[in-house]
Amino acid sequence: MSKAAASGVGRIMRAVKVSEFGAPEVLKVLSDVAIPVPTGKQVLIKIASAGVNPVDTYRRSGNYPLLLTLPFTPGSDASGIIEKTGPEATKFKSGTRVYTSKCSSGSYAEYGVAAEDDVHVLADTLSFQQGASIGVPYYTAFRSLFQRGNCKASETVLVHGASGAVGIAALQLGSAYGLNLFGTAGTADGLKLIKEHGAMKAFNHNDKDYVQKIMDETEGEGVNVILEMLANVNLQKDLQMLAPKGRVLVIGNRAPTEIDARLTMTKETSIIGVSLGSTTKEEFKEITAAMHAGFVKGYLQPVVGKEYPLEKVVEAHHEVIEHKEGSHGKIVLNM
Repeated sequence: MSKAAASGVGRIMRAVKVSEFGAPEVLKVLSDVAIPVPTGKQVLIKIASAGVNPVDTYRRSGNYPLLLTLPFTPGSDASGIIEKTGPEATKFKSGTRVYTSKCSSGSYAEYGVAAEDDVHVLADTLSFQQGASIGVPYYTAFRSLFQRGNCKASETVLVHGASGAVGIAALQLGSAYGLNLFGTAGTADGLKLIKEHGAMKAFNHNDKDYVQKIMDETEGEGVNVILEMLANVNLQKDLQMLAPKGRVLVIGNRAPTEIDARLTMTKETSIIGVSLGSTTKEEFKEITAAMHAGFVKGYLQPVVGKEYPLEKVVEAHHEVIEHKEGSHGKIVLNM
């Protein structure tokens, strides 16, 4: 952390800026960025860790429907300590440990502002790195399973890419709610990890016959729900694996895909999109309450994968998409 930011003198900080859309190399760490000032019901957070999500890379590259105005600081997930509150903010005191999934000024920075309603107390059981791993992964997992997928206890749920941050969150949540969980991963370490976090059966999605193995495991019936992180690669196969009335929840997609729509007709299955941006305030409240209970009671434990200092943000953006050694938990930036 810069001396200026630590002391508050000069009110400048280190922050990542994107001045043009493109490859990870457009990410630049600047040391003379003005610390944002909280207004109205905003709070200023002294950020300890920021989560790196695939959506951050889409916005950086310019390949996203809702683009930010250049220049901007990427990132939405953050954890840290309340530094200051806006004149109308009343929910938090300075020094409170918090996390947010909606850092409006961008979380790849030493300080960030967020609306107080979008900021939540970080359980004492969690580190700041784990706090930065909550927002997008856990909120997406809960929304997918229960608000969009309407999963019921005893249903069989397949989590694709289950060793990633969203996947692990889904396994932990599903275990607590009595779901019969299958998971896929691409490495031996990934398969071991997902079993540790709730997958009753683990499959390597690099195996050519993994679809048949899943169907055999369900005695040909198929699975009730699939959480899909890469629809452009897997969607056609997903439709083949669904049980009657089954649902595919599309969480991630990186390119156009072609499917045989007849597969949805014969078993009356559904393809359902998931977007945190469409979540209502009441739905966010529901998710937050469920998350807090899980963190306090200990059955939800964010898994932190690779950690990078802010200066290595370019490497972090390569890793979150390329997964050179497989996906294992959440990637975070430490300030």
